[in-house]
Amino acid sequence: MKVLVVGGGGREHALAWKLAQSPRVDKIYVAPGNAGIEALAECVPVGAEDIKGLVTLAREKQIDLTVVGPEAPLTMGLADRMAEVGLEVCGATAAAARIEGSKGFAKDLMKKYGIPTADYRIFNTYEPAAKYIREKGAPLVVKADGLAAGKGVLLCQTEDEALAALDQVMKDRVFGSAGDRVVIEEFLEGEEATFLVFTDGKSIKPMPTSQDHKAVYDGDQGPNTGGMGAYSPAPVVTPELAAEIMSKIMKPTIPNVSRSCFASKPTCSISSRRLTMTN
Repeated sequence: MKVLVVGGGGREHALAWKLAQSPRVDKIYVAPGNAGIEALAECVPVGAEDIKGLVTLAREKQIDLTVVGPEAPLTMGLADRMAEVGLEVCGATAAAARIEGSKGFAKDLMKKYGIPTADYRIFNTYEPAAKYIREKGAPLVVKADGLAAGKGVLLCQTEDEALAALDQVMKDRVFGSAGDRVVIEEFLEGEEATFLVFTDGKSIKPMPTSQDHKAVYDGDQGPNTGGMGAYSPAPVVTPELAAEIMSKIMKPTIPNVSRSCFASKPTCSISSRRLTMTN
């Protein structure tokens, strides 16, 4: 079997490392990859967001399975395009990937189906968002709606911090088009953990839990990063909590996106996004 891994970071390095251990895998390509991955796989200079180039690469190399690491190419429709030409792919359709690609969409979905989530408001323009911050008071969480490489969540302890965060997102455009909309969310205090599953729209197979080192400075100080390393399993996710996450989050979520997810029949992996365990 020939496998193509899309992406060029630590996540894709881990995927290639694990795939290389399978006796069923004969050859691994990674696009674009990095220098560290070259010991495991052949890196090909095709960008992770070059949808046309990736489809062409998979066809030319007669790839049996494409595994997509980053969120951005999924939101851009890579899995859809692969499926359209008869290629097997592990990754959500663009419709299903909106769970990751739009925080507002994910929040609305959770609200619609009674999935536990912090209270929130979504704004398309600056002034109504600023007015809401002044009325609501702090602490608050200000989020760029779109993909921001893990950096688009700003934790604000004061009203001034929240207004400054709103300036960064909607005026200064530090997250680019990800800041076209903003989600202003209730501040939940507690530990954060990641709970991921594989699914075909019916079966749900949990992966090991993990926790990121998110803040830039020691002692959880400073702004969030894209993740400065992680550890697994997450001690805070006990077997009892894992069962609760499955019953209250995963099982209600997946049936409600499966129709979109399998419109083009790619294999789909869905995350619960981030979970905050409140005290």
